[in-house]
Amino acid sequence: MSIEDKIKATAKSVEGKIEAAAGELTGDTQMKVEGQAKQVEGAAMKTAEDLKDKAKGVLDSIKEKIG
Repeated sequence: MSIEDKIKATAKSVEGKIEAAAGELTGDTQMKVEGQAKQVEGAAMKTAEDLKDKAKGVLDSIKEKIG
């Protein structure tokens, strides 16, 4: 996972947590739900990057065994 992508995923999750908390405090259900959606989006971004890293690791391992 690149540092930039990791920061983006973390920022999206933090943004979502703040928005969800603000929605909870103000009673704004839509804001709360949008915040929760951003948290899910951030988690999905992180998972996608983790999968890319694992795939790259597998490919590197195969290349080492072949070479």
